[in-house]
Amino acid sequence: MILPVLAGLAGTLLPAFRNAGAGFAALLAWPGLPRAVALSLGTGVASTLIALALTLLLLAAFAGTPTFARIRRSLAPLLSIPHAAAALGLAFLIAPSGWIARLLSPEISGWQSPPDLLILNDPWGLSLTLGLITKELPFLLLMALAALPQLDADRRLTTAACLGYGRIAGFAFTLLPDLYRQLRLPTYAVLAYGMTTVDMALILGPTLPPTLANQITLWMGEASLTMRDSAAAAALLQLALAISAITLWRITEILAKRALVRAAFHAPRLPALDRPAAAAARAASLVITGSLTLGLAGLALWSVAGLWQFPDALPQSLTLRTWAGAAPALGQTTATTLAIAATATLAALALTLACLQAEATLHLTPTTRALTLLYLPLLIPQIAFLPGLQMLTLPLGLDGTPAAVAAIHLVFVLPYVFLSLSGPFRAWDSRIATAAATLGASETRIFWRLRLPMLAGPLLTAAAVGMAVSIGQYLPTLLIGGGRVETLTTEAVALSSGGNRRLIGAYAALQLLLPALAFGLAIAAPLLLWRNRRLMRGLA
Repeated sequence: MILPVLAGLAGTLLPAFRNAGAGFAALLAWPGLPRAVALSLGTGVASTLIALALTLLLLAAFAGTPTFARIRRSLAPLLSIPHAAAALGLAFLIAPSGWIARLLSPEISGWQSPPDLLILNDPWGLSLTLGLITKELPFLLLMALAALPQLDADRRLTTAACLGYGRIAGFAFTLLPDLYRQLRLPTYAVLAYGMTTVDMALILGPTLPPTLANQITLWMGEASLTMRDSAAAAALLQLALAISAITLWRITEILAKRALVRAAFHAPRLPALDRPAAAAARAASLVITGSLTLGLAGLALWSVAGLWQFPDALPQSLTLRTWAGAAPALGQTTATTLAIAATATLAALALTLACLQAEATLHLTPTTRALTLLYLPLLIPQIAFLPGLQMLTLPLGLDGTPAAVAAIHLVFVLPYVFLSLSGPFRAWDSRIATAAATLGASETRIFWRLRLPMLAGPLLTAAAVGMAVSIGQYLPTLLIGGGRVETLTTEAVALSSGGNRRLIGAYAALQLLLPALAFGLAIAAPLLLWRNRRLMRGLA
């Protein structure tokens, strides 16, 4: 985790200060700098704050209820959606000629042609903020769900209810402090990503000027050495902005904790908040789930649409002409995408299993410092160290190959695979290993014949998560691949600047299908493997 990040940062520092800091001078002379900085900060902070608030609201309002069980079941499909596909689906939904406008026209809106409204790429970054919220809320909710069993949440909430506290007050005073401690690093990762996203910003974000991360990507694509120096200087500025935002967020955490402690001494029960909070949480979950579902359905429909004129709500005919015409390119791009994702995921699984097995064998205790290092590639903005890493790979001749792309994908896949697998691995009943050892089984035999087969479900789920993360990587593929390694994500984002919605729909549909198949296999395989072992199916 440390080596590629530090190497990339070193590769960014050198050109930024080359030629007496000419890159910084060119960056400061760019007239769009203040606006780009404000957009990066505004969209990142706003989307993180809203996503975190909605996560906590959903937990406070519905934890332990049947509604929450339904929300929990919807997490895996939502998490498997790549960021670029989610952004494209949302763009197809809210655009002036999108599905919402078509459903309202002409009977309600009176529009016979698409309205002249700046919804996508709006100068305030509102569409980008909405897109970030729809993708980061499921991630934060998943991290919270992983932490709740460690906090004895049901007992705490029950005790608070017996003392007359409403659900919201009981959650805030008994669970929130300990829960947020578990959510701190994921929240920082979401904040860093929201400030520096490139693929979602290219599709939904402003263009004149773009966000700072997008401008860095544009400069990195130019042949001029001066622009490369400006890109390196801007990448360091982006890193400084991310560190500053996380620092301010940390200060806000401390102040909020003190305010919560003071409020707890007054012991307000606040039962009147429960009903409006539940209504707001239910509305938020419906809006986010509905937006993603309708947007992705629109993508799939466009890929097989015949004539579809505005304001028709549905196409006049369906055809596979787009798929047939693009089949050769789609097949080759899909094969490259799968090969890179499989390579990165298998390597991540091997490293994760080796680490966890060593932890179990040597009776090591995970530390906060180790977890921070694991999150390092997620906390340090990609745009801050990937340009430097690209510059380092050029003289070595390592750029522009699928192997190099798979290696850089591993840096981002490994944290997610480790976080997905570490909980079930550590929770495995060690008494099984003790019983096997008394029968003469070695550590190696116990690992291969008992632990791994019993963890088949979590293993496949972690592999599906790794595949989804790799398939969704845009900036690492673009920079380390040098534009010569084409994946479904890079092609879908490149096509988004054009007007061929049918072709965009085809690439985005495949981008959705591959992670969905991986998660489907993760669910189905343990059921087949343990079809005669009811308790094992439950464990999986």
